Amino acid sequence: MAEFEFQGKKVYYETCGEGEPILLLNGIMMSTRSWDPFIENFSRDNQLILVDFFDQGQSARMSAPYDHSIQIALLGALLDTLKLEKINICGISYGAEVGLGFAVRFPQKVRRLALFNGAARTPPLLADIGHAWNEAAKLEGGLAYYLAAIPVIYSDTFYEREKAWMDKRKEILVPFFANAEVKERLVRLTDSSENFNVIDKLPLLDMPVLVVSAEKDYLIPLREQETMLQGIKNAHHVILTDCGHASMYEKPLLFSSLTLGFINSPNSEFVI
Repeated sequence: MAEFEFQGKKVYYETCGEGEPILLLNGIMMSTRSWDPFIENFSRDNQLILVDFFDQGQSARMSAPYDHSIQIALLGALLDTLKLEKINICGISYGAEVGLGFAVRFPQKVRRLALFNGAARTPPLLADIGHAWNEAAKLEGGLAYYLAAIPVIYSDTFYEREKAWMDKRKEILVPFFANAEVKERLVRLTDSSENFNVIDKLPLLDMPVLVVSAEKDYLIPLREQETMLQGIKNAHHVILTDCGHASMYEKPLLFSSLTLGFINSPNSEFVI
């Protein structure tokens, strides 16, 4: 557990383990704590690095609108703090997009890049889903925000099979979303993605890139990953069947296996 100061604000991060460094990047409603089930697996043979973006977890709150550029700069400052010249990045959703933005801005700093349930732009449908979340944030309590934001993250299969788990999540998240400061943070995070679009910069990526899609991702459909793949010259694509947007929770073994296998393979090219 540690922190550093960037642009006069606190950034919270954690490191554990030794070996090839892996930076796991949070989805929009996540924090470093969201990765607890994966820490043992990811730190056994690697240096695992977790970080809270601004307006997340234990990092500083913002007071004005911003876009992904400040989170990208935060990652650059994190690498400087850790004295790392190169990093492996695995991000999901919001974290995948910030990770992708960092990679096109600093391709020389990224060894390998794994993108789960991400896109190279914010399509109109996703933008309006974000607008619905923000409207729900204006209402009293946390139930409206929960119902607007959480069910659509999961596949229908998982939602029904893990109904007891979902009910427990609801008990935790409704009071969390009832907090006015939490909702203000989530609105700023959501708005920060409004104009995200790096499609024309994808040819700058020269590292191996793993793109993972989910068959039942209702937020960022497969078509968005297919568009992204067209611009990346060294991309590999995996589609998770019967899985929704929160693929790390729905398919934790596959999430871990795909990421660790992709990053820890000593070779990226093979002579057959």
